[in-house]
Amino acid sequence: MFGQIDRRHEFRPDKGEIPVSPGVYRFSDRHGRVLYIGKAKNLRARLSNYFQPLHALQPRTQRMLALAARVDWTVVATDTESLVLEHTWITEFKPPFNVQFKDDKTYPYLAVTLREDAPRLIITRNEKIRGARYFGPYPKVWALKETTTLLQEAFPIRTCNDADYKRAMRSGKPCLAGQIGRCAGPCSQLTTIEEHRARVNDLVEFLNGGDQRHLRALQRSMRDAAAEQRYEDAAKLRDQASAVEHVLEKNAIVLAHDVNIDVFGLRSDELAAAAHQFIVRGGRIRGERSWIVDVELDDSPASLLEQVIQSAYDGDRVPPAQIMVPMEPENHAALEAALSEQRPRGGKVSVHVPERGDKAQLLQRAVLNAGEHLLRYKLKRAADITARTDALAELQQALDMPEPPLRIECIDVSHLQGTGVVASLVVFEDGLPAKGAYRKYRIEETTDDTDSIYQVVSRRAAQLNQAQAAGEAPTGIYRDRPQLLIVDGGEPQVKAAARALAEAGIDDVALCGIAKRLEEVWLPDDDFPVILPRTSEALFLVQRVRDEAHRFAITFQRQRRSTAITSQLSEVPGLGPKRVTALLKHFGSVARLRAASREELGSVPGLGGALADAVLSHLSASGPHEGAADAKIDESSETNEGGAV
Repeated sequence: MFGQIDRRHEFRPDKGEIPVSPGVYRFSDRHGRVLYIGKAKNLRARLSNYFQPLHALQPRTQRMLALAARVDWTVVATDTESLVLEHTWITEFKPPFNVQFKDDKTYPYLAVTLREDAPRLIITRNEKIRGARYFGPYPKVWALKETTTLLQEAFPIRTCNDADYKRAMRSGKPCLAGQIGRCAGPCSQLTTIEEHRARVNDLVEFLNGGDQRHLRALQRSMRDAAAEQRYEDAAKLRDQASAVEHVLEKNAIVLAHDVNIDVFGLRSDELAAAAHQFIVRGGRIRGERSWIVDVELDDSPASLLEQVIQSAYDGDRVPPAQIMVPMEPENHAALEAALSEQRPRGGKVSVHVPERGDKAQLLQRAVLNAGEHLLRYKLKRAADITARTDALAELQQALDMPEPPLRIECIDVSHLQGTGVVASLVVFEDGLPAKGAYRKYRIEETTDDTDSIYQVVSRRAAQLNQAQAAGEAPTGIYRDRPQLLIVDGGEPQVKAAARALAEAGIDDVALCGIAKRLEEVWLPDDDFPVILPRTSEALFLVQRVRDEAHRFAITFQRQRRSTAITSQLSEVPGLGPKRVTALLKHFGSVARLRAASREELGSVPGLGGALADAVLSHLSASGPHEGAADAKIDESSETNEGGAV
């Protein structure tokens, strides 16, 4: 389109963000209206086609991209699922750049009419046949037709229509299809109703995927034919096996038409968690939502899941009767009761973990998409070289530095309710982490976070001055002088760090702090923070450095706590290493172990009532956090990512 303004760079995702899995993608405009929905066997390969030069694209695609402001995708397990989900969402959202389904047809199903005396296997688009057992839907109609013929051969059941069946049963003469060998129902006079019902049950079991003997027999015959050089027969058997595989292919995207559920997936790491919600109404995925949740020191997946579910139904959102989750959320009973009160007429809400079947498979898809969302969130902070260069230049300008901060150091303090205080120092060079230069600090005595920051900055400043006083060139990565020092915190923490640098006589290192609540950047001598734009590459870099320092500090804190509680438990008579490991594995965290009752401790395999009493007594005597200093760390308390210095 001549003169078309190309704004694709504003929403183009990095190539590494896009998965290579099958899925469905959606282009939306700045108002959130869905413009186009497509499917792909490989999302990365397909989406890259939209970001080639404009002149290489079709005019219709150019017009769509001119209006687009965002691209999203949903990952599925198979190409079949992507076909079905694409069809569902095109029908649901009616995007203007898609070809609309004028006849509003749906994909066909295989149905076994179990309510009849002699059930049949039929292909139908009618989803409301009473008493029928449905399988599908199946977008590959050719596979459905071929496999229906194969299934009739493998499981001989009735094929004639109802009128012929009733006439044959009244007259005692075979139906027309039975006379030519095309029907094997009771109407053929060759089998009884009971024998026919047994075959139908075998067919249903086969379609459920629980019995794959027929498929294995086809594959075995194909290999035998190929070994005997009967290649034409082998090719036919291969096609038959392929048709059967398509019918047996699991499809978790479409459930029964009366299913109304919400499905939540969750993925987390030390710093952040991503949640993904599928909204299923009438057996179809009608919508989806995603969240990013900050993870605190003692947050467990169960507590994060509780937060996510509560936020999903704030305001006017009404929960469905069933909610599927990957694990039981914290305060499970109270959560169900609170959600039930939001239902009209007080209908009960059940929050549970599906163990098997289509709902369990759909839950896996939600977890998969949560993982993809978390990955995208993290990759935004790891831009390419151009973005890193822009970030350093923006940071230099925003902080009024004489040169770009090619080496950045960041300090973060971590503790649990004021005890077991530790700190981390991470290093970024040219916008990338230099993990060999990371350091961990143990802080024995402190009054608060600002005092902890002061101590750590003072120790770091002393090391820099020591190297300078000795006349040593900065050859080691730990001796290299940073251009910028970042502390995790706001104005009080920055002032404490500035005081430490001033006392050490260091005035050639820029200093700032980042306050997590509003992501404000504080400078030592300013009364007001620097507000970086939310989409700024400089802000992404500062956040990434801060998050890495936070992750490193939390990891060290947890290592010390784990070592401390292990040391305490090993002092309990009769509690050997295996039982200590079993205790920690059973409760999952130190906090839960300390809060456990005698009965809960006694329920751990290998732990009886006497040992439970001994553990309780020892933990009570040692205090809630005593023993943290037992962590195995050298006297200087400074180690790099790979070991002691």
